[in-house]
Amino acid sequence: MVIKPDGNIGMGTSKTNGYKLSVDGKIRAREVRINMDTWADFVFSDTYKPMNLCELELFIKKNKRLPGVPSQMEVISSGISVNEITVTLLQKIEELTLYTIEMNKKMLELQLLIAKQQSELELLKVYTLPTLH
Repeated sequence: MVIKPDGNIGMGTSKTNGYKLSVDGKIRAREVRINMDTWADFVFSDTYKPMNLCELELFIKKNKRLPGVPSQMEVISSGISVNEITVTLLQKIEELTLYTIEMNKKMLELQLLIAKQQSELELLKVYTLPTLH
């Protein structure tokens, strides 16, 4: 263990790179609490509009990832903040929830339309039955 003059601590490493604690190895804890300055509830505000599914599909095909999520290369080269990825993942879950709600509304509309059309078809069958001679 190395304690630097600036108070930074290195465990398994002497390179703290400006971090208060740098560990080269696994860390085990019963609980980790992270203080956050932001949260993803903005997704549920009336002004938030998630990307439409066609645009989202094109983005995924082009970039091979979700919008707002760092690429594999970015994570490998720079690491990732637990705070940032937690908010990002929650945002994606909340967006999925909005997409699911919207798709459910469309499905219910289609079910009503099908039921109406089936009723109309049954009426047409009744009125257009061939007469026996």
